[in-house]
Amino acid sequence: MKNRKRNSLGQFIKKGSKSEVSFVNLSTYTSPEIVEVPNQEWVQYGADNNYFQFLIDRYNGSPTNNACINGISQQIYGKGLGATDSSRKPEQYAQMITLLKKDVVRKLSYDLKLMGQCAMQVIYSKDRTKIAQIEHLPIETLRAEKANEDGDIPAYFYFKDWTKLKPSDKPLRIPAYGMSKENIEIYYIKPYKSGFYYYAPVDYQGGIQYAELEEEISNYHLNNIMNGLSPSMLINFNNGTPNPQERELIESRIAQKFSGSSNAGKFILSFNDNKEQQAEITPVQLSDAHNQYQFLSDESQSKVLVAHRVVSPMLLGIKDKTGLGNNADEIKTASLLMDNTVIRPFQELLIDSFDQVLAYNDIALNLYFITLQPLEFTDVDRSVQSDEEIEEETGVKMSVELKEVDGYKIYETKEEAEAAAKEMDCSGHHEHIEGDKVWYMPCEKHPELSVDLGKEILENLKGEVVNDEWELVDELEEDQDISNEDWANICISEKKSLFQQLKDEITSKPDGFSYLDSKNYKIRYKYAVGSTKPSNSTRDFCQNMMSLSKSGIVYRLEDIDKASRDGVNKELGHNRKPYDLFKFKGGIYCRHKWNRALYRLKKNTQPSKDLSDYKKTRTIPKTYIKNPRGTKQSEIAPINMPNKGAYPK
Repeated sequence: MKNRKRNSLGQFIKKGSKSEVSFVNLSTYTSPEIVEVPNQEWVQYGADNNYFQFLIDRYNGSPTNNACINGISQQIYGKGLGATDSSRKPEQYAQMITLLKKDVVRKLSYDLKLMGQCAMQVIYSKDRTKIAQIEHLPIETLRAEKANEDGDIPAYFYFKDWTKLKPSDKPLRIPAYGMSKENIEIYYIKPYKSGFYYYAPVDYQGGIQYAELEEEISNYHLNNIMNGLSPSMLINFNNGTPNPQERELIESRIAQKFSGSSNAGKFILSFNDNKEQQAEITPVQLSDAHNQYQFLSDESQSKVLVAHRVVSPMLLGIKDKTGLGNNADEIKTASLLMDNTVIRPFQELLIDSFDQVLAYNDIALNLYFITLQPLEFTDVDRSVQSDEEIEEETGVKMSVELKEVDGYKIYETKEEAEAAAKEMDCSGHHEHIEGDKVWYMPCEKHPELSVDLGKEILENLKGEVVNDEWELVDELEEDQDISNEDWANICISEKKSLFQQLKDEITSKPDGFSYLDSKNYKIRYKYAVGSTKPSNSTRDFCQNMMSLSKSGIVYRLEDIDKASRDGVNKELGHNRKPYDLFKFKGGIYCRHKWNRALYRLKKNTQPSKDLSDYKKTRTIPKTYIKNPRGTKQSEIAPINMPNKGAYPK
């Protein structure tokens, strides 16, 4: 007995008793498992086939993750879909907005960000000649069917809640888009991710564990507050240990007297045989606890923002200490960077999918998402960007059809009207009032045709407005040393069947000849401003011609030659003789020129594959086939010619 040890109360410690400490590993984060179960037709996603719900829980539990997903999905959708060519294709645009309803596109944008993928329910007409309806389908209700021998996913299975799926339940099989002849199919939208085939991980996959950590930190603090953080009091009874019934009675009476919100409802009761055996409380306190929890909270938020590639938290309404709140340039830069690196890829993925579905209905539109970015945050340059490119960038329609009055376009600002007046060889502006609205028209008064000259032009210089059967492809403002035939061949290609393409490949020859017009294209000339040098006078001929040009009138070369022979504007010719209008336009000191315009027949042709490259460089290859005589002079304003266009002495 003498070798036996005693505890702090002098009691003998039983032989063989010891204290054991065990370590418990908390569950660690793992990437979602994609499992093909032998006896199931569908492919499971995540533990218990419920990974989508896991993502929803992380969205609901983490405030930073919630803000990022809400903010980015809203920026993806922006103000909805637009099309740069909506005014040229109003019927197709109307069909598009009927099929891709705002609510559907908004939900697809949200699912794509939150879940990493989204799905459309494509509903065909009874005869399957067109798509009649497109609806959003919640992605968490779908599971992919196992791939076929070709490696394609033939269908998806629908079930409202996969966690409640019983062995007797049969999920609904819906064919994938283009994989059946049925009237309903699923178009599944997901980005390519290496190592994933059936499903795509979310783009913020690396930050999910931090979202879960942020969620657990908030739960820990909430539980501490609700449970009073620590016991409020210790009550010792040192007159013996009562039986269980008596202890419960004592406990309930004390609880009625002392518990409540003011003391967090917690106390400890200790029943002891005597004072020497009373309970001893040894608190385990975390050193510098508040700083450690603050670090974990800040670290979680930071890593979640990194996972979502948030350039500046301010863009999502999260205030931080970067100083961006007082620096507009930094906010603008961050906004542009995030829009291009984070938002646009999501939008392009959706638009590519929309284009493929709309093509089934023969709808071909240049779609874009109207941005939420402030207009001053967009980076545009009209010197290098077209109106359509600027419209895609800003969501503001630049190439709008202007309102017309008496055949003349009117503008909302004086500056626009005066700029248009300069092109019409006049100056100033005048007002046009409609109700309470004031419009501005070019020139100080209506640019009217002089009676005599106007009659002569209309009788002798026969112009035309090209109808909708033809489409303007390109317009040359200066000589590029190319024949009209070569120009048309670069910009236009004929629509041909596969059989015809093979036949042409075998029998076609590189030679041949055509006039200015062919069966598939037209060459016309447009009267245009050729010099911005100031002029002290305004000629009726030039003013009338510019007015006609603004109305869409263009001319054949034969029309211009005939007008020259008939002596149109001969009072300005040398010794009042007829002169070549094609070369010298309005005569000496004239500031105008002829632009070549190329039109293609829509039903037989399409824009050439070389057109986009050519428009970027605006360079046409050299050729040995020459243009009509006088082409070079036609593209130069007389004021820029030798002798200012005057007859040489």
